[in-house]
Amino acid sequence: MSRVAVITGAASGIGLGVARQLAADGHLVALMDRNGPGAEAAAAELQQQGLKAIGLEVDVSDRSRVDAAFGEVRAELGPIGILVTSAGIESFTPLTDITAERWDQIIAVNLTGTFACAQAAVPDMVEAGWGRIVTVASSSAQSGAPNMTHYAASKGGVISLTKALAVELARSGITANSISPSLVDTPMARAAEEAGDFIGVDVVAPMVPLGRAGTPDDIAAACSFLCSDGGSYVTGQILGVNGGMYI
Repeated sequence: MSRVAVITGAASGIGLGVARQLAADGHLVALMDRNGPGAEAAAAELQQQGLKAIGLEVDVSDRSRVDAAFGEVRAELGPIGILVTSAGIESFTPLTDITAERWDQIIAVNLTGTFACAQAAVPDMVEAGWGRIVTVASSSAQSGAPNMTHYAASKGGVISLTKALAVELARSGITANSISPSLVDTPMARAAEEAGDFIGVDVVAPMVPLGRAGTPDDIAAACSFLCSDGGSYVTGQILGVNGGMYI
């Protein structure tokens, strides 16, 4: 059955991979990203394939814009049945150098933005008695990571938030799960490499037990299952799509 799916951070990387997969699964997709032209271009690419998609410029840390954008999705596509929160920012900073402003920014986008989108989408799901929420966390929240205390903390919050959603919403027919990637070859990872914050995708890839970096398609495949009718008995779980980097 076709549903309306909202994917945040969908202009590139994991979010774009998920949007393409859910559109291929037959869903109507709304691609949200702070890079509005990128979201619109990605939606246009899907439209050219005969798929139903719209692109919206949304900074998930701006609650008023989040609420307005979800209203636009309802008006154009219909009630929301699927939410995938891939919007996120990362930062590589030693603990003692993290400013209060940077801490607040990371939390605002990664954690509060995830909460805001869930809160905006859930009423439609409750009314329908069916819903799927998939958050994108990080293995750094499970294992810890140097120079990423703010990022790891935000993603740890995402995992806890997801578990709380799962418990609270279960009787409404809504599942909530978190996908926890490790090394994924995305534009954000490559940008960190170019900035000298990260030793490099190609350097780390051989250290992964499966011998390669993950791809957005790897994450999207897992997301597709969790968002399907076949995933109806899976909720409150952390699915580590990480090539064995964290077990």
